[in-house]
Amino acid sequence: MQVTKIDAGAPYGIATGAGGALWFTLVHEGRIGRLLPGGEPVIHQLSPADGGPTVITPEPGGEAMWFTEFQGGRVGRIDATGEVTSFEADSPYGIVAGADGAMWFTSMRADTIGRIDADGKVSEFAVPVPGGMPSGIAAGADDALWFTLNQGNAVGRVSLTGEVSVHPLPTEGAAPVHITDGPDGALWFAEIGAGQIGRIDVTGRIDEFPLPDRASRPHAIVAGPDGALWFTLWAANRLGRITVDGVMEEHDLPSVPGAPAEPHGLTLGPDGAIWVALEAGALARLQPST
Repeated sequence: MQVTKIDAGAPYGIATGAGGALWFTLVHEGRIGRLLPGGEPVIHQLSPADGGPTVITPEPGGEAMWFTEFQGGRVGRIDATGEVTSFEADSPYGIVAGADGAMWFTSMRADTIGRIDADGKVSEFAVPVPGGMPSGIAAGADDALWFTLNQGNAVGRVSLTGEVSVHPLPTEGAAPVHITDGPDGALWFAEIGAGQIGRIDVTGRIDEFPLPDRASRPHAIVAGPDGALWFTLWAANRLGRITVDGVMEEHDLPSVPGAPAEPHGLTLGPDGAIWVALEAGALARLQPST
């Protein structure tokens, strides 16, 4: 497993952008990093620096990336030169491009799903679960946006026209966090509270798969190049893999001297490998067997 040390701060979110670039957030330093194949990380300082940038994702059909600043109450867009445009938002966390070309995001404290169109117009849609804490968000095969309710113990769906529905999870205290579209047309999500990986299809049917270590705290999840789902185990310093049939395996992540690695976000890189953001100050790379 390859490790790239990031001296500029604590990587949290990571995503693949245009031109084979890896982009990552440095949550405690208020910075955004960009890494090209074979190059050194380029770091862009945000201003103000106390926004706590977390999740980052590519915009549709462009070279820029979008990210959330949960503490700063902003959704930002950054291009390859480091120029940033910001939009006010209440406690944004997850963000993804929708089938309509707009950017959709969760507002954890406001119990809303937000949308920013190409002209910068912001719309909000209420989630009917007070205190539900919308967290991760992903675009589904049905063109809707699917999101987790971390404190509402549910997965929600919002159509492109703003109709919201909610699907309660079978397991109490599951506390789902990140969610992704799977290779089987369903949505897959990490249940950090229950130590499980969940699956919901577009009809609302839910399946849950307990992890061998229920205290391993699964956090982020992404589809891999091998037809499986890959996920971080924050409390166990491991990377997990689950097939669409529910078969699991785990891989140890490298330790970072002086601190727990704390794996958070992960992405399918431009090289076909899985890249993981380690909050202790590194990016880890694992090449799946295909």
